[in-house]
Amino acid sequence: MATANPQLVFIHGIGGLRSAEMERRQWLGALATGVRAAGQAGLVSALTQGWLADVRFADYSDLLNAKGAQGGAPGAELDHFDERVLSGLLEAMVDELVEQFPPETGTRDARIIGQARHHLDGLSSGSQAQGVGEFARRLVWVTTTLLQLPGLRQTAQWANGQAFALQLSQVARYLNRNGGKASVGSAIRSRVLEGLDPARPLVVVSHSLGTVVAYEALHEYEGPVALWVTLGSPLALGGVVLQRLVPQPPSCPERVGAWHNFWDRNDVVVGRPRLADWIAPSSAGVKAQTAPVKSAGVWTHTATKYLEHAEVAGPIVEALLP
Repeated sequence: MATANPQLVFIHGIGGLRSAEMERRQWLGALATGVRAAGQAGLVSALTQGWLADVRFADYSDLLNAKGAQGGAPGAELDHFDERVLSGLLEAMVDELVEQFPPETGTRDARIIGQARHHLDGLSSGSQAQGVGEFARRLVWVTTTLLQLPGLRQTAQWANGQAFALQLSQVARYLNRNGGKASVGSAIRSRVLEGLDPARPLVVVSHSLGTVVAYEALHEYEGPVALWVTLGSPLALGGVVLQRLVPQPPSCPERVGAWHNFWDRNDVVVGRPRLADWIAPSSAGVKAQTAPVKSAGVWTHTATKYLEHAEVAGPIVEALLP
């Protein structure tokens, strides 16, 4: 009797509304590039034509992009919890940037990062008393300043600092367990797990916020997970993300057979090697195996940039083989 194909699921991160089929093709195309680079060109057709695995792009973007979320005053979309988490996330990103561009270098990038740090420091000076939405406006000053960096500005991913802040705030909206907002995270995890067959092998490739979603969803999943790959993950961003994960204390999901985590030195969103140290192994001893990659270009925090690397794509395609 023929064995059913394994399942390959892509889980995206922050951003606007997506086309699941278009993104599935883009991620598969990038993965195929990485597979060729890994010396497995003979498997590319089987991968892209669906013979090797059933491939699904788990699109939950509509759940985080409410009508009107791309415009209007930032304070209209962010509540106090969102603001605190977004402030912490931006602080972590700026800390990563300071490591890359220390103030003593005196470069333009270092000066821009210093300005962003100054705006962040101003968030603790009682801005809430200055009027409704003032805290959110100050957060947008930070993101607007950061967009002066070539690596962010030249991506054309965000039209302005407000759009940047609103999309980063999706991390906060997912992690917000208060009141009715808890249903947002639950709905996202249900979307990711929808249609998966626990009787068949599963490979999960998650990116950015998608690694946080995958962490919690895989703790709920009852089937075997041959491989979990995390790309550009913020899981190890201390009090911003790590301490808000469910379940606690953070540990590798029990059904995961192997976990590969990849980070780019120029990716300001990731927690870098700390993830492997701060998230405990499963009871079987499985924990994150972290490795760096180096992408070309000025903006490295995209899933396709990661998937084009041989060291990322090779283990994925090997995990799909019978």
